[in-house]
Amino acid sequence: MRLFGILLLSLCFWTSQSVFKIPLKIFAGKFNASVQLDLRPLTQNEDAGDRGLSLASDPAGTVNFLDMVNNLKGDSGRGYYMEMVIGTPGQTLNVLVDTGSSNFAVSAAAHPYITHYFNRALSSTYQSAERAVAVKYTQGEWEGELGSDHITIPQGPSGTIIINIAAILVSEGFFLPEINWQGILGLAYPLLARTGIPDVFSLQMCGAGVSASTTADPAGGSLIMGGVEPTLYRGSVWYTPILEEWYYQVEVLKLEVGDQNLNLDCKEYNSDKAIVDSGTTLLRLPGNVFSAVVEAIMETSLIQGFSAGFFGGTKLACWVRGESPWRFFPKISIYLRATNASESFRITILPQLYVQPVTDIDGTLDCFRFGISPSANGLVIGATVMEGFYVIFDRVKRRVGFAVSTCAENGGEPMAEIAGPFLADGVASDCTAGVSLREPLMWVIVYALMALCALVLIILLILLILPCRRNRDGEITDESSLVRHRIK
Repeated sequence: MRLFGILLLSLCFWTSQSVFKIPLKIFAGKFNASVQLDLRPLTQNEDAGDRGLSLASDPAGTVNFLDMVNNLKGDSGRGYYMEMVIGTPGQTLNVLVDTGSSNFAVSAAAHPYITHYFNRALSSTYQSAERAVAVKYTQGEWEGELGSDHITIPQGPSGTIIINIAAILVSEGFFLPEINWQGILGLAYPLLARTGIPDVFSLQMCGAGVSASTTADPAGGSLIMGGVEPTLYRGSVWYTPILEEWYYQVEVLKLEVGDQNLNLDCKEYNSDKAIVDSGTTLLRLPGNVFSAVVEAIMETSLIQGFSAGFFGGTKLACWVRGESPWRFFPKISIYLRATNASESFRITILPQLYVQPVTDIDGTLDCFRFGISPSANGLVIGATVMEGFYVIFDRVKRRVGFAVSTCAENGGEPMAEIAGPFLADGVASDCTAGVSLREPLMWVIVYALMALCALVLIILLILLILPCRRNRDGEITDESSLVRHRIK
């Protein structure tokens, strides 16, 4: 009986050490400075509200987001980041913008791949929570301590807020060579709910067609906090509902390669989940969907005997400099359910977005990678797609909007298209039914199991203590009859 109790106790403590895993991804961008901006003042967005950070305004009191235009920088493949000032006196750091996670974490110790870090000892307003934190991502992990401090965003909403900060002390595979950011700003639901950052924000990521080896003219984009900036898109905005408030989860109805419908069950597209994530480099597809897309591309491509290594991400495809490879590849379209559930709309990316320049060889060859990859964690609409669109995250009305971006152009021609509405005939009313367990539900199960372990543990302790009382004529010899272990 004692041996069984020890084994069960070990199981309980092992369960309590579970670590929440959030995908880490990287992405690219470049702002087209030649875009002509409309300098008319904008009207107040009532959905944004006043939630801690005030919005930049003109003297008439109407909101003007133009100060936030081009507040993102970065280079291809290494991430979009924005400048933040942390602590008192302020320390300036660049933080990666990621809608697929909910941590605000900054480096608080030296690392070979970063130039500087947040020095907690130099900030008079930093307060440690004296709690350790560890986060594992799909790529990389870090450990540190929780605390809080003041932050301001120079090209963002005016004002200063106090925010919870994870100070990264040790990391592996998180910071990358030649990056220019020192932290990550997760914009998924939990973080926004705590900080007062406006519940409506929008992203323009302008890295389409920019080579990862380019060092001049750093890429950029815009994070508009508090509403929508109409100079950053053209045409209409199409909205799809947010299905669940954790990631920005949406419902994909079908995919087309060229004019060819993949004809898969729509549940295949939403296997596990389908999310919109600015922190993911590529368009990531569930295994079966990825295989069907590659097969359709190979059937419709004008290139015969194309290397499978290119589609698998192990090889680059190179062409003589000046020769465009994009004419050999088809468009790819994703159909999303519209806010009217009986309708859908289509977002389309041209080959310029998913056949991506990476480097050149000896100045004679231009080499490209495939911007789509298989995924074991659901479908992810990442930077490969988002760079073609201005994307609006409207938490108030639980929806994500898409419009064609003004900076997604090649030779004056747009690299993305949007069309609708289409009737959702022949598509299941719920394409997410029957998908695998979502992470929040899994955590409920984990905590339920830990509670069961705790209950059994108490019973075992009572059984272990009672014999001692009988052998000593009722004398209580164990003053510590409770195991004090707080599970978080």
